[in-house]
Amino acid sequence: MLRIGLLGASRIAPTAVITPAATRDDVTITAVAARDPARAKAFAETHGIAGVAATYAELIAWDDVDLVYNGLPPAGHAEWTIAALAAGKAVLCEKPFARNAGEARAMVEAAERAGRPLIEAFHYRFHNVVRRAEELVRSGALGQIHRASAVFQVAIPKTTGDLRWSAEQGGGALMDLGCYPLHLMRTLLGEEPQIREARGEFDGGVDAWITAALAFPSGARADISCSMVPETRDARATLGGAKGRLEIINFLAPQYGCKFTTTIGGETVEHPVDGPSTYEAQLAHVVDVMAGRARPLTGGADAIANMAAIDKIYELAGRPGGEPWRWSDPWDA
Repeated sequence: MLRIGLLGASRIAPTAVITPAATRDDVTITAVAARDPARAKAFAETHGIAGVAATYAELIAWDDVDLVYNGLPPAGHAEWTIAALAAGKAVLCEKPFARNAGEARAMVEAAERAGRPLIEAFHYRFHNVVRRAEELVRSGALGQIHRASAVFQVAIPKTTGDLRWSAEQGGGALMDLGCYPLHLMRTLLGEEPQIREARGEFDGGVDAWITAALAFPSGARADISCSMVPETRDARATLGGAKGRLEIINFLAPQYGCKFTTTIGGETVEHPVDGPSTYEAQLAHVVDVMAGRARPLTGGADAIANMAAIDKIYELAGRPGGEPWRWSDPWDA
């Protein structure tokens, strides 16, 4: 039985961990902690969690917690992930992994010292759609990849207390949304990119939107985009190679509707999008890692590299202002 403790009574925890755990007989949620003990108690009562820790430190010290789910804002990822690892706990840490690459390295080093798994909760990565796309690209069916793009944009109203609009808590379009298309491009192309250029618009120190151009060692060029102030919601990716093209509409959460197609030699094929939800697949992977049946697909050097790329994008897009961005699929040009 894998016993999970929740750091933070977060909005994402029910979807990311509690609901998937309820479908399994080898996982249980044993405790939750929040900054406000009263909120933790109410959260536990709502979701049927027996244990309520008075503090984060108390939760990571509990004997009946094997793995800590760090669902705190990014500003709390490094401190409490490192503390949990030092206490001998494995950690599933929400994305983005940290606030920067320096924090990410410290977290990975802590996991190596502790000898415990540290997995980044890029839930999309574990779904059959992305795994099939990765296999297809690796097979050479598309030929040498020349051009790629990925976007994730969704309206996030700027309301008081929303952590995604807080620079201090590690908010921003790139941190909350853009980390996904960046990670997807790195995953499918299997290389680390050079950030050629980036631009964005900042509001109170928080990026409302970001777009960046990437260059990969193989010669592929990719564009990634994200926005918290778009006209429409979108999460899609395209790859074009010497032999054909791949497109995934809603790579982020295929369980809510997805279309995965390839066009090779003039023939368009629609690929299966079935399988467990991204969160169910993520938890299944965590269980396998904890049981020694699999190596983590995320975390480690992968997490450090993603944060290093984010750091560079912010560096190049650091000036506020600019024209409002509108998504334009490069394949339409």
